[in-house]
Amino acid sequence: MKWCREDFTGDAVTTARKLIGAVFVHDAPEGRTAGRIVECEAYGEMYEGHRDDGAHVFKGLTPRTKVIFGEGGHIYVYLIYGMYTCLNFVCGHEGESGSVLIRALEPLEGIDLMKKRRHQEKMKLLTSGPGRLTQAMGIDKSFYGMDLTGDTCWVESREDGPFPVEVTKRKNIDYATYGKDFPWRFILKGSPYVSK
Repeated sequence: MKWCREDFTGDAVTTARKLIGAVFVHDAPEGRTAGRIVECEAYGEMYEGHRDDGAHVFKGLTPRTKVIFGEGGHIYVYLIYGMYTCLNFVCGHEGESGSVLIRALEPLEGIDLMKKRRHQEKMKLLTSGPGRLTQAMGIDKSFYGMDLTGDTCWVESREDGPFPVEVTKRKNIDYATYGKDFPWRFILKGSPYVSK
């Protein structure tokens, strides 16, 4: 079942946990790709009285973060290291500032197209990491602000699970005084496609 707007209007932590096991789909002109979400991280909320200083929204509304302060169910993409695109789903209601970084997928559909885009044959290396998965799924900066309830990119629930979830600290945000310790990374337990 395809997710509707209301599925994205919860807080980022709740939404991140719910996304584990769901499927992200991109219907592109060259073909459809889809992958099960096996790792993601929540950003932008409060935890034990501290604002998330690991989130892009920590310094407030900027041209870069504008979409995160909008209605849930839209895409926030940004570039890291000047070359890798990261995919995020905006959560909550307009004026709030939650998002979920999609860190890894299990390839399900369009695997040959993913391999072509990635110039990679090894399944584990197609979508295990935020930069890898956007390349495999054909997501670039032009997707900024795209509606996740449309016909190009969407999230769907294909089965009920169970999807056992493991919770850890988020990765690669050691610069954050408080946020580096927030337990907001969610993993599909036992998945070989989780990033290293």
